[in-house]
Amino acid sequence: MFELHQSEARGRSNHGWLDSRHSFTFADHVDPRNMNFGPLCVINEDRIEAGTGFGTHGHRDMEIISYVLEGELAHKDSIGNGSVILPGDVQRMSAGTGVMHSEYNHTQDRQTHFLQIWIEPNVRGIPAGYEQKHFPPEEKRGRLRLIIGPDGSDGSITLHQDARIHAGLFDGDEAASMAISRGRRVYLHVARGVITANGFALKTGDALKIVNETQIELVKGQQAEVLLFDLPG
Repeated sequence: MFELHQSEARGRSNHGWLDSRHSFTFADHVDPRNMNFGPLCVINEDRIEAGTGFGTHGHRDMEIISYVLEGELAHKDSIGNGSVILPGDVQRMSAGTGVMHSEYNHTQDRQTHFLQIWIEPNVRGIPAGYEQKHFPPEEKRGRLRLIIGPDGSDGSITLHQDARIHAGLFDGDEAASMAISRGRRVYLHVARGVITANGFALKTGDALKIVNETQIELVKGQQAEVLLFDLPG
């Protein structure tokens, strides 16, 4: 079964300093058909204006992933971590028993464009933790590169959930496919560009939900960047 969720159907919050699109129910945007997809419960496409950002706020028992597309995102938290996340960087913060953090665009002349992703963990009450790695474009070019998984395999970031996230860049004749194991579901999010997945023409912000299928095939990319979520059923 395939279900297309078009970019235009996403919720939107515009606070001046922040312009955000919500693929799932989030804050004041309520979409009964898109509360979550398995443990995946948030994909926000955020644009933060120069010199602004999210002030210090708290989270508990959530795996929070930041994937920067353009600009830079400064992260600081209450467990002593601080870094600047750049394009190609992926950060996972396990909120666990509780963490306070802030995210800020300290540049004075450009937006920060990034995806904020929340995945429910399969264990609660763990100590808060943090991991960040860089995945250069050549590792994602024309393939689905594992960037996050439950066991850190292939140099990926670890996640407290039986879920895997692959990232890929596709243009021209570049193509990729992946088998879907029985009992798994897949969520494909197009971060930018256009691409065809199993016959569905997708553009920036579109997503494809896949259940009870055996394979996903990606072709006809035009400056496309995608995230593929392999999730428990």
